[in-house]
Amino acid sequence: MNRLVWKGGKRRLVAVSNRLPTVVKNIQGTRTIKSGAGGLVTAMAPIIKSTGGVWLGWPGCELTPEVEELLNQYRNVNSIDLRAVSISPEEEKKYYRGFSNEAIWPLFHDLLGHCKFELENWETYLEVNRRFAEKIIEVVRPGDFIWVHDYQLLMVAHFLRQMNVNHPLAFFLHIPFPSFDLLRRLPWKNEIVRGLLEFDLIGFQTLRDRRNFTRCSKELIPQIEVNAKARYSDIHFGLRSIKVGHFPISIDFDEFADLAKSDEVAGVARNLRQQCNAQGLVLGVDRLDYTKGIPERLLAFERSLEKYPDLIGKLSLLQLVVPSRSHLLSYRNLKEDLDGMVGRINGRFSRFGWQAIQYMYRAVTRVELLGFYRASEIGLLTPLRDGMNLIAKEYCASNVDDNGVLILSEFAGASEQLSKGAIVVNPYNREETADAIYRAYMMDPGERQHRMRLLRAEVKRNDIFKWVDWFLTAFSDQEAEETKMSSPRPYDTLPSEVKISHQHLQPLSKDEE
Repeated sequence: MNRLVWKGGKRRLVAVSNRLPTVVKNIQGTRTIKSGAGGLVTAMAPIIKSTGGVWLGWPGCELTPEVEELLNQYRNVNSIDLRAVSISPEEEKKYYRGFSNEAIWPLFHDLLGHCKFELENWETYLEVNRRFAEKIIEVVRPGDFIWVHDYQLLMVAHFLRQMNVNHPLAFFLHIPFPSFDLLRRLPWKNEIVRGLLEFDLIGFQTLRDRRNFTRCSKELIPQIEVNAKARYSDIHFGLRSIKVGHFPISIDFDEFADLAKSDEVAGVARNLRQQCNAQGLVLGVDRLDYTKGIPERLLAFERSLEKYPDLIGKLSLLQLVVPSRSHLLSYRNLKEDLDGMVGRINGRFSRFGWQAIQYMYRAVTRVELLGFYRASEIGLLTPLRDGMNLIAKEYCASNVDDNGVLILSEFAGASEQLSKGAIVVNPYNREETADAIYRAYMMDPGERQHRMRLLRAEVKRNDIFKWVDWFLTAFSDQEAEETKMSSPRPYDTLPSEVKISHQHLQPLSKDEE
């Protein structure tokens, strides 16, 4: 049952994200629509329904009459008004695969060596963001609250303001925000920061991300003033005030905990333990990505077997890797590296009837995933950089026996909330991570229960519904402050020295379109 109270009264919520429920082809070649099952959808869908709102995004393919009909059917069955933005295959290559995933994604995750900065990709990114803005204008009504999500749509507010939209605009970044030393490498850093400052409310996952953004803003625009508070910072930009906060996203704790208690999940966990034939399981669950630190994790587990030989034959690493972005060469190379590492480590340590690493490269069902969570005494989640890492929170929520130990990277956003119960490690420190694995395996049952109860209480208290409530409350507070000031939204009266440069930002001419 949804516990949110929408404080916007009768105002509609217009949610904007890169992806809508995805249109996919089945084995027979016909198209079907696949709904998202993440926490964000769980929390936002009831608000969109109750306010008669709109969810706007890209369905993952070109728009055709067949696709439009599928979206209409979804709308009728789920009572959510979906509005699709058209993106061509060439635009997908440059906007999504190119600029979003080969420039912004690695840069914002502190992995500069993976970055590719191509002007053509940036210009296509701008064009697609402009098209999102145009689609918003088609559906928006007076009084609507527009909430834009994530790194693919950083410039949407810029185009909305350019088109004289004065609605309140909010933005949430689901990935980290980099330090200025990293951001300065981006050729279009000024446009990105100034584009974000066209929003009224900007949300980040962690306090570090929020501080990084305010410091970058101050470095690039010395005229702004920043007033830092506990949960928010107020940025005064010309005659405007922008609220910047950190809102750690979460999961639906009760949904995970209830399903984890089911007989079906318990059966999966029981079978898994039998098949692995180990006294203990260490679990790693990741989408295939170089930010997740999977090679470093495998090497740390190898080091734990070297350093603590009494683990051999007793403790296995169950590593689940979900396929992702296989069109990118760096991801294909990562997959090949993982295959080779697993084979080498297993060849070195495995014994008859026991395998050091149980490696799976495929997607799994929700029941299977929760079975893995329940079967594993240790959760080993060691990303090199992560906005939050919801897998850590899912592992805790599913640990209904209070018997698991969470080992978590200090570079995961979740470490800010979960450090009291988790063993926090530096994933680049192989010795430290190997020691943490052994410590978790040898941990006294009483300490295990105490730590896991702390973790579960934290995740339950600050669940996905609390996250949305935090964000919407901040939005309401920001509007109340603006009303108190009794000043109009002066988007066209910014001092010339702080206005965003429109070089490379002008809409395409009709001939160019």
